Amino acid sequence: MIVIDGEHLSLEDVHNVSRKYELVSISNEAYKKMRDSRKTIEKVLEIGEPVYGINTGFGALANVRISKDKLRDLQRNIVLSHSAGIGEYLPEDIVRAMILIRANALAKGYSGVRPVIVEKLVELLNKKITPLVPEKGSVGASGDLAPLSHIAMSIIGEGKVFYNGKIIDINKTDFVPIELEEKEGLSLINGTQFMAAHLALIVRDLEKLMKLATLVAALSVDVLLGTPKAFDERIQLARPHTGQIKIAQWLREFLDESELRESHKKCPKVQDTYTLRTIPQVYGAVYDTIQWVKEIVIREINSATDNPLVFGDEILSGGNFHGEPLALCADYLAVALTSMGNMIERRIDRIVNPKVNEGLPPFLAGGEEGLNSGYMIWQYTAAALCNENKVLSHPASADTIPTSAYQEDHVSMGANAVRKLRRVYENLVSLISIEAMLGSTALYYRRPLKSSEQIEKFYGLIDVKPGNDRFFGDDFERVKNTIVREVLS
Repeated sequence: MIVIDGEHLSLEDVHNVSRKYELVSISNEAYKKMRDSRKTIEKVLEIGEPVYGINTGFGALANVRISKDKLRDLQRNIVLSHSAGIGEYLPEDIVRAMILIRANALAKGYSGVRPVIVEKLVELLNKKITPLVPEKGSVGASGDLAPLSHIAMSIIGEGKVFYNGKIIDINKTDFVPIELEEKEGLSLINGTQFMAAHLALIVRDLEKLMKLATLVAALSVDVLLGTPKAFDERIQLARPHTGQIKIAQWLREFLDESELRESHKKCPKVQDTYTLRTIPQVYGAVYDTIQWVKEIVIREINSATDNPLVFGDEILSGGNFHGEPLALCADYLAVALTSMGNMIERRIDRIVNPKVNEGLPPFLAGGEEGLNSGYMIWQYTAAALCNENKVLSHPASADTIPTSAYQEDHVSMGANAVRKLRRVYENLVSLISIEAMLGSTALYYRRPLKSSEQIEKFYGLIDVKPGNDRFFGDDFERVKNTIVREVLS
């Protein structure tokens, strides 16, 4: 059971709720904070003074007063009118992560909503009712308005959901909708949860993927008869970046007691190519980037990101909904992963390239040379993925287009940044999978020599069977599924 209080949500909590369907509850302290802030909203309503989001219009219509008898209509209207998303529906895990992080933000007690609002979000999670949320439509400022509105529609009994493996109207489930009161519609949709959910899951997965990616890189080093001397701890401590030290340590562990290494220890080669020798420097920089982004994302998923916010008896308008911190993180991380993918593609080329892979069959082809092309075209596939990543690395956050009649005249475009990042991440997983498939095939051709214990264990898991030309796609899918399964475990 994950207990939300607005303060202590972790990336692993997000993973467990969004993907493993762990149940969620609300802390007693969060209930108290929400009730206290709601009292402030009710006092304002009694006095009747204009306060944005409570008794005024929204965005450029903020100066328009709304009569008391229409305030609840105002909250319903904002949810329905702002549900303007288009495109493919988001994966279920990302939507569930959005719901959890939004519930946690409201549980902080700065939003002025009744506790029942958070209870209803938690009910969606615990009953495995997932609103359908289109992926396009947010500019990442004033919150992720469109995608969050599609979630808020479920709270008022509107829209379609994914439930028991089917897409159905929410009114065909046992979820009981509620009527929104003052400020609650705005509080449901005014936040950064589309961006935060993407980043929370991707960063959580990347932490696990980096160790696997380093193991696969170590496999390539070994089958290409590289030397682990460049991974010596003394070299790393002379330039003590945390990530570099960590990656080099993993490489030493993964290559420890390799028979392959021992077989060419006295070869005349002085230095390895950069894609073997500088893995700690490149992967280490990516590792450090992930850690930097992780710190910001953990802070974000425990933040109040709507507007206005309630502080005691005072209600203040600000800009915590602006997605700039997350937009910059997503763009920076996309560049880092693209660079890492570029290095992987060069090792893939070296494994299949007969000009540089001493002792291995050209393109790792089995059988009669020339009759079989082997894995030649998998390097092409890797090159195509890298090219796509380079295109996707153009920063979305470098752009801004004013919205809401110049009221919202600078936006983060963070939603597009995280959408691009998700594609870059998926391509990176495919690149690592291709490297693993080819590295394992090369290891087969290095027999009877064996690699290290950890590499041999991984080789046994993915079970690549070299031979004459055939459809290698099934091998690739098996390797990729193994890697994904390890990351999601």
